[in-house]
Parts: sequence; C-alpha cells; structure tokens
Amino acid sequence: MHMLFRTLLHILFLSRRKPDLGFYDVARTRFITLPTDLDINRHMNNGVYFSIMDVARFDALVRSGIFATMRDRDWYPVVASETITFRKSLSLWQRFTIESRVLGFDDKAVYMEQRFVRPGADGRPEIYAQGFIRARFLRKAGGTVPMAEVAEAFGAVPTDDVLPEWIERWGQDVALPPTRAEAPSVW
Repeated sequence: MHMLFRTLLHILFLSRRKPDLGFYDVARTRFITLPTDLDINRHMNNGVYFSIMDVARFDALVRSGIFATMRDRDWYPVVASETITFRKSLSLWQRFTIESRVLGFDDKAVYMEQRFVRPGADGRPEIYAQGFIRARFLRKAGGTVPMAEVAEAFGAVPTDDVLPEWIERWGQDVALPPTRAEAPSVW
C-alpha cells in the first residue's frame, strides 16, 4: 500500500512541481528509506528497490510529458525484464536519489538505466545500486505498440546515444520464448 501512496504522491503532486524534462534527459527523483522499506537485516529490502524504481520511472514519464501522450493514445508501459546490482545498502531514514535515463530502443523494447545515488565521503555522487530495465508499451485495446510508433511519439534517440551492444544481448538472453510450447522442458 505504501508504494501506491508513493506513486500517487509523485504523479499527482511532486512530479508536477519539478522542471520539465525531455524524454532522453536524466530524471532525478529524491526518496528517503522508510521503515516499511526494510527487511529483517534493517536495510532496504532488495525487492523494494524495484518498486521504488517504478515510482522514479513514473516521475520521469510525467515530467517529460510522456505520461500525457500515453494517456491520450491509450498506451501503458510494462516491464519485460529488469536486473539490478548492489554496491552498498540503504538504511533507515537515508536520503537518496534515483537517476533515470533512457538508453535507447531495439526493435521490440525501450531500455532504461536507473541508479541509486547518495553523496560519497568526498561529496561526489556515489552509486549504491544500478538497475537496467527493458520495457514495452501496450495498447489498452490489446496488442503491443510497435517501437517505430513509440520512437515517433517520443522523438528519435540523440545521435550521440548509442544503445550498448551488451544491453541488446542481455535483452535477447533474458527474453522468454513466445509460447510455452517452444520452451524447453526443464522440470
């Protein structure tokens, strides 16, 4: 329930008070580690990181105007794949920022990077965790929005932003086969 509250808080109030962004700009969304985020080890639960990444992505969508475009076209985003790597734990009441940015597209999905950042001992930003997301857009009436239509709606990827080859490979490696009949039996 607290993630729903956080999402609505950002979408309805906080995101609208921040500066507008371009789709390819870095969105910085601030958070604080709450008691409901903790696990038995008294640091942020690994699953909560993914939930907070969702909230930060919605902040970026609202601030870039993409949320309104999706609503007008009856689209909605879904995560197809995600991965995260941890460097340091976030503890109770620690303030942190999630930096979210679109890396680019392939023929089926859009890729994003999200970093959990806090000031380091030297005052420079220190990455506590880093996640990568592969997402698609679906139509409320049914079906997937073709990536060419997504790119047309959101603008072309800047020429200096080239989707890293390793992330395209990751996207292919973690994708499930289209149907259950094609999946190898491992049970």
